[in-house]
Amino acid sequence: MRLKTSTQIKHIRLPAIDGSTFNSETIKGKPVLLSFFRFASCPFCNLRVNELVQRFNEFGDDFTIIAIFDSPLDNLTRHTEGHKAPFPILADEGNKYYKEYGIEHSFIGMLKGMFFRMPILFKGMLKGYIPLIIKGSMTTMPADFLIDREGNIKTAHYGKDEGDHLSFDKIKAFSNS
Repeated sequence: MRLKTSTQIKHIRLPAIDGSTFNSETIKGKPVLLSFFRFASCPFCNLRVNELVQRFNEFGDDFTIIAIFDSPLDNLTRHTEGHKAPFPILADEGNKYYKEYGIEHSFIGMLKGMFFRMPILFKGMLKGYIPLIIKGSMTTMPADFLIDREGNIKTAHYGKDEGDHLSFDKIKAFSNS
């Protein structure tokens, strides 16, 4: 079931690619973008993480991002450590939090993303994000949550296709408010 605005976020504890265990208690009091991605080698996902890393300084000093992937940790580390993200990238191989946050699966959404977002797909692949090893579900749809300092969801965006995320303008406006 999809989470709605004003809902208190659910506690998250997952392994991170830096070898630590992330605990959402560490982000209390900060505005957050919580992003659920697809499998670790997804070109759309890696391009999005790359863009979040490149634009991270635009979001303000107190703002943070949490990126969660539908992938085993070893595979996630292999595909994402090169981003050198200033935020945690987490593995939810068992999909515990995908279920708790109502993350959806859609075969049609996967196909729509492939066809209607083909230029973005090619851009990701040209940057080297080629899905040779797929560990995780190809039909997982992305989702983004903007969370306020009190831990309440202010925006819940469930992707309609595999490349559908909140715009940078919305994230930036929220992070600097």
